[in-house]
Amino acid sequence: MARLSFLAALVSLSVSYVAAAPQGPGGGGNAGFVPLVDKKFTWDKLPYRIDTDVGLPRGEQVGYNQCNATTEGPTSLCQTSFINSLDDFCLWAPPSPGKTVGEIEGEMIAWCTQPGHGTRVIPDGALTGVQFVKSPDYVQVVGFIDQTKINMVAGDAGGEMDPHGADLRGNPMGGIIFSNAFTGTYVQVVEWHNFMGGNQFCLKACDPRGANDAKFCQHIYDTQGCGFNAPSNARDTVFESCASDDQPFPGEGVAVPASSLCSTFASTDIYGPTGTVQVPIPGASTISFSPIPKPTKSTSTTAAPTSTASTSGSSSGASTPSATGSNAAQLGIAPSFAVSALAAIFGITLYV
Repeated sequence: MARLSFLAALVSLSVSYVAAAPQGPGGGGNAGFVPLVDKKFTWDKLPYRIDTDVGLPRGEQVGYNQCNATTEGPTSLCQTSFINSLDDFCLWAPPSPGKTVGEIEGEMIAWCTQPGHGTRVIPDGALTGVQFVKSPDYVQVVGFIDQTKINMVAGDAGGEMDPHGADLRGNPMGGIIFSNAFTGTYVQVVEWHNFMGGNQFCLKACDPRGANDAKFCQHIYDTQGCGFNAPSNARDTVFESCASDDQPFPGEGVAVPASSLCSTFASTDIYGPTGTVQVPIPGASTISFSPIPKPTKSTSTTAAPTSTASTSGSSSGASTPSATGSNAAQLGIAPSFAVSALAAIFGITLYV
């Protein structure tokens, strides 16, 4: 009887595991589930929604990926994001106030510094300091923000968004990022991570042409925050664009990489209604950047930055926002492995 009871428990666990596995059209098991990180697109040929999975535990994608002038504004649910330069990047943040990052990471939407992407626009004055860097293998923004102005809960220590997640659907589900900082034309960033919380943020987008994009944009250290995953010399009240060396891979030492060709700007020159300066990519003067969907400003001017000395890699990174641990760090051994192991111990054959 004990053997039969244990068998019944194992069968129940097996059924529960199968039910929790991704199912449905394009979304699971034998039906052909495709992880978000394996979905490839060009920015001008995006489907309405990247995530078409239905009937899964986390529900369906809340937003959309075809974003334009008709979707732009304070009610936008656009989940197509960009990181191009100091003056032109987006962050993941909630569509409505009241929930912490850990509660709503799967439903984050794009908030951008500039109009023209079909997204919500980060309110004027929300950003209080930003450093943008371009290294041989990634571009990165780290900075300081009044997070309540982008629907984040005051005091929320935050967490990590990345294109993986425990169920491989990404956080946010259907979230995708493009950049023109690598080649001058918009390419999909396959590996990236974005930490938000504690009135700070960091977003690193790794060059998909590089052999180590997954290592530089690791997604397993979601409780370690910006100082560990994206060490920088970001300072509050300073808006700076620099060329940079590569950092060590996250998990293989923390060091702020040396930077050079740094230029500083007044925030009012690059953001908001008075922001007419389009900041060039540091060290990339030979690249001809694509003008779409970068917004066209009526009085755009050539940048007149204030140059600063090269920065050594010796200073410490920005303060680290604590993360929720809600992504891959939650996973232990796979349920199928646990069931199989127990079945083997008790001499039971299972077919799952």
